[in-house]
Amino acid sequence: MRRKPREWHSMAIDPHKSPNAAGGPGYEIRDASIAGLLKFAASLAVVLIVVSFGMNWVFWHFAKTQTLGPSATPFENARTIPPLPRLQVAPQKEIHDYWEGEQEILNSYGWVDKHNGVVRLPIDRAMRLVLERGLPVRPAGAAKAAGGEAEGASQ
Repeated sequence: MRRKPREWHSMAIDPHKSPNAAGGPGYEIRDASIAGLLKFAASLAVVLIVVSFGMNWVFWHFAKTQTLGPSATPFENARTIPPLPRLQVAPQKEIHDYWEGEQEILNSYGWVDKHNGVVRLPIDRAMRLVLERGLPVRPAGAAKAAGGEAEGASQ
């Protein structure tokens, strides 16, 4: 024997039935409770009054305990510079100036360390010198000695 599934009249809405199918009038038959609305309005008014008095007391308390100092006037200082980091006024110009400075360093001769005799060459000249002279190479005996020390250290 099979049981019929329960019908949930209180929660489910059947789109095929009309609202009056259950025998009701099709609209809200109970009015809002006037006493409940008045209690809510009165409690809301009390809360608002308490909050406004509380805020008044807080402002009064801070006015007595914290002094603001002298009032700021627009004529006090011409312009105070904000602390770092500052916003860039013209970032395109600044990045272009930075790029030009870097290009000047890369494409010019100059001393890196005059005391030790270290100089800066333009990139094109440095590449030509590497092609002419080649890269420095370790002697064959030094490579074996370095390799032997590494093997001995790993064992």
